[in-house]
Amino acid sequence: MDNDNQVTDSVGALSKEEKDFAMFCHLSAFAGLLIPFGSIVGPLVLWLMKREQSEYINYHGMEALNFNITMGIAGLVCVLLMFVFVGIILMFVLGIVWLVLIIMAAVKTND
Repeated sequence: MDNDNQVTDSVGALSKEEKDFAMFCHLSAFAGLLIPFGSIVGPLVLWLMKREQSEYINYHGMEALNFNITMGIAGLVCVLLMFVFVGIILMFVLGIVWLVLIIMAAVKTND
C-alpha cells in the first residue's frame, strides 16, 4: 500500500484518463472469462500500450499482470490437485478470491 502512495505522490495530481486506464488494467482480467489466457493477455496489452504515458499506469499495469500470472499458476496447481479431489474445492475458492480481489483493486485504483 505504501508503494501505491509513493507512486501517487511522485506523479502529483492524476488525470481522470490515468485513473481510468489503471482501473482498466485490473478489469481487463475479466477477458479471461471469455478468452483462454485473456486474464493475462488483457492486462499485458493495456500495460504495454500505456506504460510510457504514466508512472501510475505503469505501476498498476504491472501489478495487474503479476497478480493474474500468479492466479494462473495457482489455477494450474488446483487442476493438478483435482486428481486428489482437493483441487475442486480450492479452484472454487481461488475463483472467488480472484473475482473479489480484481474488483477491490479496480475500485481502489480509481479512487
